[in-house]
Formats: sequence, structure tokens, C-alpha cells
Amino acid sequence: MTAKLAHIAIAADDVDRARRFYEQVFGWEFEPWGPPNFYHIKGAGIHGALQERRGAATPGAGIECTFAVANLETASAAIAAAGGTLMDQVYEIPGVGRLQRFSDCEHNELLIMQYEPAHARELGLPAVPIS
Repeated sequence: MTAKLAHIAIAADDVDRARRFYEQVFGWEFEPWGPPNFYHIKGAGIHGALQERRGAATPGAGIECTFAVANLETASAAIAAAGGTLMDQVYEIPGVGRLQRFSDCEHNELLIMQYEPAHARELGLPAVPIS
């Protein structure tokens, strides 16, 4: 059986703070969707939700999501400016691209990747040269 990632959910202790973070970093828009503190993410490239965290917060817990970015340095600067934390060093995967782990303002661990042009084409992403 094959499966494609169809939905991501980002848990937040402070949903309004998390909305501001993702609006500032990625330019996403949010629309109320379902119960209070539950929003549909518009512009993420995948069906997604931002929702109030249920249960105790465990930093880094949850699904690992990687976001394709045009420029790793620009995205990293936006993350830091919006209250996120860059983690580890930039990691290069030969033939694939450069990867940076970060924590958002809600302590969710995520990744950004600037893909090599050839790999970006394979994934159907815009090919942006790595500088």
C-alpha cells in the first residue's frame, strides 16, 4: 500500500502566538475551522491545521515535517526573528540539499530544506540554485 502525506497538524500552547509566528516566517494565512483554537492553514502546500495542544507539552514530540525553502539563510533569519530557535548546524545531504532543524515558538521541532535543483525537480518543487 502506498500513502501520501495528506495533512499536518501543528500543536500550540498559545495558538495566537503560533499564528503570528507562521504568518511572519512562511506567509501562511489561517481561517477558523471547527472547534475554538483550531485553524485551517492556507498556503502551506498541504492540508494542515494549527490547533490547541491536547495534553502535556513534550518538546519535539510529533511528526517530523520538512518545509522546502528557496533560501536557507533567509528562512533561518525569519525563524529567529519570529521567536523560533535554530538547532544544530546546517547539515548538507549530498545531491539533496541543505537542512536546518529548528524549534517554533511552541517548541515543535521542524526542519527547513533548500533542495538541490535536480532533487527539487524530482519532487515537483521550484528549482532554486544553492548559493
